[in-house]
Amino acid sequence: MKAQIDHLVIVARTLAQGVQWCEATLGITLGPGGDHPLYGTHNRLAKIATPAHPLAYLEIIAINPEAKKASETGAARWFDVDDAALQAAVAIAPRLVHFVAQTDDLQAGRNALKALGIDRGPAVHASRHSRKGVLQWQITVREDGQRLFDGALPSLIQWGKPDAAEPLRLHPRNTLPRSGVTLQSVAVTHPTAAKLQAAYEAIGLTGIALDTGPANITVILHTPKGPLTLQSQGV
Repeated sequence: MKAQIDHLVIVARTLAQGVQWCEATLGITLGPGGDHPLYGTHNRLAKIATPAHPLAYLEIIAINPEAKKASETGAARWFDVDDAALQAAVAIAPRLVHFVAQTDDLQAGRNALKALGIDRGPAVHASRHSRKGVLQWQITVREDGQRLFDGALPSLIQWGKPDAAEPLRLHPRNTLPRSGVTLQSVAVTHPTAAKLQAAYEAIGLTGIALDTGPANITVILHTPKGPLTLQSQGV
């Protein structure tokens, strides 16, 4: 199987804070996003695709204060957004915390990770309307909402209906205009880099530099304001 970077996850204290941060830091205005009723979050998006990362987009996500609490829906919020350390970090400024990898066989990816003793979580089905049609996808979300490996093990996503002839036709890359920001590279360091490398190989994920060291995801973007480095710094 193969996997590739689908999108970067940046958590903000509020969506308004995330929008302002993008304008000030990246020099762009975010495109539309949507609501996630099951997890009580909402987002805004920006296309950052390049030939090396043809699907890539940026997701700014925050807890939706108008949504039901996650406890009322019976689901822990995804991407660790309720984690105390993460909340303390994003109270200061939006923070890169995770990335999601696209695959055309999500179940095979789950099984490959399970064989390594890694529970990536069940496949959750979701959809939302876009200006070009209904986006449908499955994404792995653990019941406890944890990202695993300090965010460095991607959640898996599969776009479209499982039997769709062109599953990537309705993908955010095709619904978003060019933003002026492009993804140049993704690098990861982690104390358990060997196990993380085995996980990447199991799902067929390439193109990410990986080394042993303190937990960190480093992303380099080209923006209208010049090169920009984002880091998770172990959050």
